[in-house]
Amino acid sequence: MAKRDNLVRLSRFKVGEKRRQVDQLELMMGEFERMAGELDAQIASEEKKAGITDTTHFAYPTFAKAARTRRDNLMDSVSELKAQMNAARLALAEAEAELANAERLEQIGEERRAASA
Repeated sequence: MAKRDNLVRLSRFKVGEKRRQVDQLELMMGEFERMAGELDAQIASEEKKAGITDTTHFAYPTFAKAARTRRDNLMDSVSELKAQMNAARLALAEAEAELANAERLEQIGEERRAASA
């Protein structure tokens, strides 16, 4: 009885932890995408001020080059986070299945106890 209770509690904890991981990854991806959008606006502003959009031009604004690099790094990070998100969602699904099994075992145990009483 106590083992099943502990198993259910542990499974619930795992599910909660996996959900927090998924939520955190979603939050990070959203934040990185927002920051990349802001950098896009700053790049466009710099290019408009300079009148140069060709990144290979010798007079292309240094700030715009740096902002492009930063934006590209952020978008690479978003891609990596998407891969982590897929893995985290799979882990969450596994934890939820484990919890369902543990709850089923607990219910069966309770039914047996009730039938024997």
